[in-house]
Amino acid sequence: MDAPRLWVIVGATGTGKSDLALDLAESLRNTGNPAEIVNADAMQLYRGMDIGTAKLAPEERRGIPHHLFDVRDVTDEAAVAWYQPLAREAISDIHSRGGDAILVGGSGLYVSSVIYDFRFPPRDAVVRARLEGELESEGTAALLDRLRVLDPVTAARVDPKNGRRIIRALEVIEQGAETHGAALPEKPVLWHPRTRIIGLRVDRAELVGRLDARVERMWAAGLLDEVDGLRSRGIEQGITASRAIGYAQALGQLHGTMSEAEAIAQTQALTRRYARRQVSWFNRYTGLEWHEPPVDPGVLLEY
Repeated sequence: MDAPRLWVIVGATGTGKSDLALDLAESLRNTGNPAEIVNADAMQLYRGMDIGTAKLAPEERRGIPHHLFDVRDVTDEAAVAWYQPLAREAISDIHSRGGDAILVGGSGLYVSSVIYDFRFPPRDAVVRARLEGELESEGTAALLDRLRVLDPVTAARVDPKNGRRIIRALEVIEQGAETHGAALPEKPVLWHPRTRIIGLRVDRAELVGRLDARVERMWAAGLLDEVDGLRSRGIEQGITASRAIGYAQALGQLHGTMSEAEAIAQTQALTRRYARRQVSWFNRYTGLEWHEPPVDPGVLLEY
């Protein structure tokens, strides 16, 4: 009997990854394979962040077990080094029960950390605290300039507005270690030998329309009320959650620094940019099979 598989469903936001994961899991379970789903969307880790992350409600999960949803408070920082061992443990547990595991999400670094032999450089709380103080006093540009001198390759790859990533790279360098450059390993090796990676992609013009409409639906579905409710749970103090696309803009609207139309427009623009980065990231995966939705899971199971 073959060992259980690890299915990986990736792609840009708004391409139907959750639907395909459910369809695939259901098809596998109909054959006697007790497949289960593992989340690889960094923002869906957070409790209460539902509308803005398009998180499936429990009643929409068709009775299929889902793992690593709603496991962080909005005051917690999302960290891929924290996520990796939990995701691998969930996958191993599913395999021990004889089922295939389906990893689904669009957070590229999180996906990569699970499916590849991806090791994290050391941490130093003292160095990090000092760098955070320097970020506050000197600004992101100054720290990025320092990174360009010390590690130009990583500096070229990192988001120039992402202070956390810049601090992390400098923290690693100060300890004499090599950064992973916020990118894939040079020669990625699969963590689980029976891994199959499925990518969903949609024509760019169609995807833009989907994403813009999706953002409008988020506001219509009550994103502003969701974010207002999360304020009492500390979202404004959360380093990661408060900056999430849609949530940062909703907070801006609640603070009166932008109108609803401005909040929606900014969220749409950032979502489109994020989708481009996702496609670029996943394009580098060796062995990835691109499909256009809707995908018949039966076709995937044929080979």
